[in-house]
Amino acid sequence: MSDPTPAPLPERPRLNRLFRLQWEEAQQAYVLLYPEGMVKLNLSAAEILKRCDGEHTVNELIAELEQAFGEADLRDPIEGMLRAAFEKDWIQ
Repeated sequence: MSDPTPAPLPERPRLNRLFRLQWEEAQQAYVLLYPEGMVKLNLSAAEILKRCDGEHTVNELIAELEQAFGEADLRDPIEGMLRAAFEKDWIQ
């Protein structure tokens, strides 16, 4: 039986050095480039990953995004995206 408690997120997430986040004009979207390919990101995922610089804490990242988007209560979706990114090794 697996443990339902997810692994804790890094306190100050940063993009894995194997990945590069950049705007891709041909895709008209931000993408994550890595040696084996590319991941096209939606706007929300890109805005979250832009802030994964090893400087922002998770709480700072959430507060900044809530202010930028004029929304409250974004903790759950942001943490969900961070968990998915952590599981895919996009962030460390």
